[in-house]
Amino acid sequence: MIVGVVGKIAAGKTTVAKFFEERGFCRVSCSDPLIDLLTHNVKDYSWIPELPEKAEPTREKLIEFGKYLKDKYGGDILIRLAIDKKRHCKNIIIDGVRSREEIEAIKRFGGKVIYVEAKPEIRFERLVRRKAGKDKSIKSFEDFKRMDDAEEELYQTSKLKNMADYVVVNEGTLEELRRRVEKIIKEVVG
Repeated sequence: MIVGVVGKIAAGKTTVAKFFEERGFCRVSCSDPLIDLLTHNVKDYSWIPELPEKAEPTREKLIEFGKYLKDKYGGDILIRLAIDKKRHCKNIIIDGVRSREEIEAIKRFGGKVIYVEAKPEIRFERLVRRKAGKDKSIKSFEDFKRMDDAEEELYQTSKLKNMADYVVVNEGTLEELRRRVEKIIKEVVG
């Protein structure tokens, strides 16, 4: 079974994916193939479309290279690469799905899609708390809003909600989120 997780920055996609991982799913992010290609760490793949010049995987570089790959190899390239990276796994959870083509690819493989959402103020607080290197350029709520709006313009993430099999509102406690996700895991695994 393949499950994809969609949502805006800091909505809780990775947390949801980790709950699946705790239940035996192999976790992979859509950005993992981009990071692997940019850092030339490609041993886990049976194929790669091309090897770019080695570069630091900043958020900007990931977006730029991801757009290039999608334009050249199709909008589902990151899903195909993510599945290939975890091809030895029975169940795969893909974090950071960001397009209609990626959702369609997951569904072609017989998978399900979860859309995770939370208010911008809550997502900004989470982003500040997580202190991820890729987020270091975001210093204020205004910076966050600009990044969020740019990502929405690029990926139109909010429109993807209609394509999801499940919508999870993540504005409460971690335990509330866990309970919601556990119900989904039971449904998809059977």
